[in-house]
Amino acid sequence: MEGMDPNTTAPQVVLGTMDFGTRVGPDEAFAILDSFVDGGGVWLDTANCYSFWADSSGVGGASERVIGSWLRSRPGARDAVRIATKVRQNPLVPHAWPQSAEGLSAPAVRTGVEESLGRLGVDHVDLLWAHAEDRTVPLEETVGAFGDLVAKGTALRVGAANHAAWRVERARSLSREQGVEPWTALQLRHSLVQPRPLTPLAEGGHRLLTEEDLDFARSQRLTMWSYSSLMWGSYVRADKPLPQTYDHPGTTRVLSVLDEVAGELAATRNQVVLAWLMRRGIDPIVGASRVEQIEEALAARRVRLSDEHLARFAEAR
Repeated sequence: MEGMDPNTTAPQVVLGTMDFGTRVGPDEAFAILDSFVDGGGVWLDTANCYSFWADSSGVGGASERVIGSWLRSRPGARDAVRIATKVRQNPLVPHAWPQSAEGLSAPAVRTGVEESLGRLGVDHVDLLWAHAEDRTVPLEETVGAFGDLVAKGTALRVGAANHAAWRVERARSLSREQGVEPWTALQLRHSLVQPRPLTPLAEGGHRLLTEEDLDFARSQRLTMWSYSSLMWGSYVRADKPLPQTYDHPGTTRVLSVLDEVAGELAATRNQVVLAWLMRRGIDPIVGASRVEQIEEALAARRVRLSDEHLARFAEAR
């Protein structure tokens, strides 16, 4: 299938570790990581800025430190997982974001990755993301910095999160001109339900995946990851309603079809959403605060959606 990671045979669930070390303590994080690997999970998604907004220190690094501690305590674990981290958003001054965010200058990228490797206790990451655009820095500079890291073996692949498709394509063109590794992965926010068109998201920095993004990824054979895949539990928790911008007739129709399909397939709402994303060639990132949540998510790999199911969802949306 187009748009699929060339290192895998099918889209897969990615473990989101944003809350590790802050909202999720080390013991529970270790249990989640163990369960994920035992269940056949491979990719861990973190960032150097996770989670500065929830950490009393006012800076990121907690998530990477927990993963590093887990790797040290589990001989052989590094060979069982692939690690993706991000640079761009970590505050250089505690509690001073976005004004002190590190950005994507060549020195910032090099320093950010070096510090990430130290916290993780590894000599390379399998995928390095540019966490968001930094238009104060020439794109040529950022592309060159990412390319240098791949040339040195510090990052095996590079990708762009929360970037406009035209910026990614421009960066890929620049990488060809410079003779360096191009961005080959995209990460954007996406789920089965969609907000009302042209309404702003409450979450700063989030960029929604569009059909144009997916078309771009497929045409260029780029890997596509989605975050907020399960809408922070809103599909299954009455105490976590969907944001107001999702309150429209399309959501009502989609949720009705979701219940029908979940019943037909003896699956949970969350599992059907994840299966829908994977059926479209997207690797969904799933955050977990309990072992049962990641076990449920991994079981979504066994949920098989037919073309008829996809058509029903498309019509409802």
